[in-house]
Amino acid sequence: MGFRKNLLSLVLFFVGLVSLDGNALAQRAFVMSAIPDQNPEKLNRLYSLLANELSENLDIEVVYKPVINYQAAVTAFRTGDLDLVWFGGLTGVQARLQKPGSVVIAQRDIDAKFHSLFIANTKSKIKPISKLSDLKSLKGKRFTFGSESSTSGRLMPQYFLAKAGVAISDFKGGRVGFSGSHDATIVLVQSGSYEIGAVNEEVWKENLANGKINLSKVAPVWRTPAYADYHWLAQPNLDDEFGKGFTKKLTNQFLGFDKRRPRQKKILELFRANSFIRAFDYNYNDIEEIARKLKKIR
Repeated sequence: MGFRKNLLSLVLFFVGLVSLDGNALAQRAFVMSAIPDQNPEKLNRLYSLLANELSENLDIEVVYKPVINYQAAVTAFRTGDLDLVWFGGLTGVQARLQKPGSVVIAQRDIDAKFHSLFIANTKSKIKPISKLSDLKSLKGKRFTFGSESSTSGRLMPQYFLAKAGVAISDFKGGRVGFSGSHDATIVLVQSGSYEIGAVNEEVWKENLANGKINLSKVAPVWRTPAYADYHWLAQPNLDDEFGKGFTKKLTNQFLGFDKRRPRQKKILELFRANSFIRAFDYNYNDIEEIARKLKKIR
C-alpha cells in the first residue's frame, strides 16, 4: 500500500510540473550552429555571447554546437540536430532544399550586397584587375579558394572566373587549392604558398584592422560584383517545438539587435555588421541558379 501511495505521489508531482509549464516537463535546449568559415576560437567567442543573449531574451536554454565543416552543418540541419544555422549563400540554399519548409529569417545589413576579393602575393607581380575579362591574366598561377562549399571563398569567385573564360584547369598544374577558411587563405597567399586566392571581403577587412596582414606581402587585386550571401536559416517546426509564434519571436530578436545595448553591440561587431535585416528565400535565387550551373546543386 505504501509503495502505491508513493508511486501516486510521484505521478502527481510530475503532472503538477507539466501543468506549471504548458509546453513540457523539461523543454529541450535550442541548438544553433554556423559554418566554420573562420578559426574556432573566434567562432566560440561570438556564438557563446549570442547563445547567452538569446537564452535570456527567449527564456529558453540556447546552446552553440560547432561543426567540423560546411557540409556537416548542412547534414545536421537536414537531420534536425540543429534548430538554427548561420549559413553562407550556397550552404543555405543546399540546406533549405534538403529540408522543405525551413525558413530564411534574417541576414546582416552587409549581406544583401556582399563581395569577395582576389588577393595576390606581391612577389607574383599580378597587376590590379579593372574589368572581368582581365581575370584571364591569372591563368597559370597558383590559386586557392577557401572551403569547397564557401559562397564568397569559392562559388562566386569561380562563377566570375568562368564568365571571364577561366577554368580550374587553367591554373598551375591544372588544379587549385582549398584552404578550408578565409583566414587560412590570407595566411597562405601572404606566405607565398599560393600566388593568388579568393577571400571574403569582410574577413579581409577584419584581419587588416587586427594587424594580421602585411600589405607589402599580400594585397587585393580585384573586387567582385555584389551578390547575396550569409543568412540565418531556421527549422520549419520551431513553433511546434518551442511554442506558437516562436519563429517570429526568434526573428524579431535578431531584427531588434541594438548597438546601444553593450552585449548586442559586441555581437554585431563580431558579425562585422551594424544590424540584422529581414531576409527571404528569394534573395538567394541567383545563388541557387549559379550553383546549379556549376553543379554544386543537382
